[in-house]
Amino acid sequence: MPTSPTKKLWTVMVYMAGDNNLDPEGVQDLKEMKKVGSTDNLNIVAQFDRAAGHVARRYYLRKGGIVTGDAVASLGAVNTGDPKCLSDFIQWSVKNYPANHYMLVLWNHGQGWDDTDIYSDERHRGLRRLATGPIRHALFNVPVRRTLEKAGSDSIARAILLDDNAKDFLDNLEMKKVMAGAAKLLKRKLDIFGMDACLMSMAEVGYQIRDSADYTVGSQQTEPGQGWPYHTILGALAKNPAMAPRDLSALIVNKYLASYSNTVEDGVTFSASDLSQAGVLATAVSGLAAALKASLSDAAARQHILTVRSKVQSYYVPDNIDLVDFCTLLAKAGADSATASACQNVIKAVQSAYVTAQGYKGAAMKNSNGVAIYFPLQSVSPLYAGLDFSKKTGWDAFLKAYLSAIRSR
Repeated sequence: MPTSPTKKLWTVMVYMAGDNNLDPEGVQDLKEMKKVGSTDNLNIVAQFDRAAGHVARRYYLRKGGIVTGDAVASLGAVNTGDPKCLSDFIQWSVKNYPANHYMLVLWNHGQGWDDTDIYSDERHRGLRRLATGPIRHALFNVPVRRTLEKAGSDSIARAILLDDNAKDFLDNLEMKKVMAGAAKLLKRKLDIFGMDACLMSMAEVGYQIRDSADYTVGSQQTEPGQGWPYHTILGALAKNPAMAPRDLSALIVNKYLASYSNTVEDGVTFSASDLSQAGVLATAVSGLAAALKASLSDAAARQHILTVRSKVQSYYVPDNIDLVDFCTLLAKAGADSATASACQNVIKAVQSAYVTAQGYKGAAMKNSNGVAIYFPLQSVSPLYAGLDFSKKTGWDAFLKAYLSAIRSR
């Protein structure tokens, strides 16, 4: 009978959707992983779907040598935006490389909560994608941007795990199902859910997978093309494989920030969140939404919100704002007692419970506190109502009421 795989302390699974303009960065990141390589206590595995002309492969990364020497399976052409493809990778990793702790990293362009189908126009009209420089953000499709503008939408195209060849991506509802399947497979929550992608540290994203992962790590702002410093993160884990998930999530934040200078263009942010506290945060936001909605009949209150929204810390996608900065500014602006109290509850929920580590580089990001929230300037995306966070908090109802109130006067 075949022997069972040796169970190690950690298995790190990196799912690399590189069938887009990030293909060269994927090659470099695999090389970074190989600088450390798997050890007696650590498995490092990856699935890399490359740009057109390459086949997708699975890797068990070892220290030294060439990347192709670590390939353990050739998959041919795959659709990394298909939830089944991600599920298959997770199942393969767990079966063949068992461990006490698991971290899954989604590597790609990232767009926060919004599930707008950015490939719809191409599928129907056959338009060619126009890729710009290697930033881990999907806003590089000029035809799609024009389509949204003509439709009168303020929603910038967003998603995660974009596959340019398959014209597909993973939306947040699919991600919830995949993560639920992973938790069922493990018979417990995934230890860390990492997002090596832009704009993913949002309250909405964390709440969506709260029942399937213990911690999440990611960025409120866009990520530069080089993304995570895998060699320093995995190097530290290899030296201390007994590291607890909470400690590893904080270490990832610190290593990420240390890999960038204060002069990086547009700044960088990174944070770790305790998803066991996602419900606490959602309850606090629910109270804030109710208080803000109730205050909209007062002209002074409307003006306070409008003024704060114009000053609050925002990100590459301007509809994303820092939740703590919004509450801090609103409380200082002279909000009514109910709103001020709700703001303090949100700040406490973020700083004392939900966000466990966070930081920034660059003056433009100085008012970042680890978690963003959706606050559009023009209209609320119809997709927002489908998120668990929206259903729980009523934040969308406040947003709609607020935008209606400021336009009707």
